[in-house]
Amino acid sequence: MLNIFKNGLRRTREAVQGRFNQVFARNEIDGEFYEELEEVLISADVGVETSMKIIGQLQQQLRDGRVKETARAREMLKELLVSIMESQDAASLSHAPSPPTVFLVLGVNGVGKTTTIAKLAHHYRTEGKDVLMAAGDTFRAAAIEQLEEWSNAVGARIVKHQTGGDPSAVIYDAVSAAVARKTDLLLCDTAGRLHTRANLVDEIKKIYRVIDRALPGAPHEILLVLDATTGQNGIAQAKYFQQAVPLTGIILTKLDGTARGGIVVAIKDLTGIPVKFVGLGEKKEDLQKFDPFLFAEALLG
Repeated sequence: MLNIFKNGLRRTREAVQGRFNQVFARNEIDGEFYEELEEVLISADVGVETSMKIIGQLQQQLRDGRVKETARAREMLKELLVSIMESQDAASLSHAPSPPTVFLVLGVNGVGKTTTIAKLAHHYRTEGKDVLMAAGDTFRAAAIEQLEEWSNAVGARIVKHQTGGDPSAVIYDAVSAAVARKTDLLLCDTAGRLHTRANLVDEIKKIYRVIDRALPGAPHEILLVLDATTGQNGIAQAKYFQQAVPLTGIILTKLDGTARGGIVVAIKDLTGIPVKFVGLGEKKEDLQKFDPFLFAEALLG
């Protein structure tokens, strides 16, 4: 699994790990060491606020432990990053005590939301689960066709209406079908929307209410798909969606590209929402459960 993270984060590591190596190659831990380390964290997309918090905590721990070796400081930094990213509910996704389990998947345009849903479907199909997908993105002309192609590719069923139809009606029909068939998992796609468009965010609230009305207690997970290459803008998206519906997790895509990786730390620190899956490629198999320890190892080496 560590190799999967390292290979997936290859470009990320190439972009920032050289600078981490330079900092930890210093002979002593002094003011310049902390300044350079903070700069590297910020450049790695951890962000100013979270980077300053990490540096402050690291300084305190090194001082309390009278640590003078930069190699030990590196290990302590890893431990700090893991402690930020960890949470009790990050290890797994919630499931209903009896079928169906419903996941509502959100995200702005271009983050790879529909493909991510297909990857989730494949993940659970390989576990032998019966999966149904709801084509709730009725605005984008090709979205329904795209999800239908994926449903065939991964062996999942699909509930769809016509393009331009009421997305809440699609979702309601899908939940009703999942209940009637006792489907293991229902994955609900939604239209990509800018988080600044109030009317579209209101629609998300409506879909959330419709799901709860059709199946009390659902959705069991509300997952926001974020593009890791957008950096700190992803935090703004998460905060805005979090105001609309109670997000339970984040799926971070495109970490195999030019993303610098540290956004994982910043998102958890500033929103409290755990990253549950990461996308490390284009294939249906390229969705991995997020492991904070392995991620820190892959990022810092």
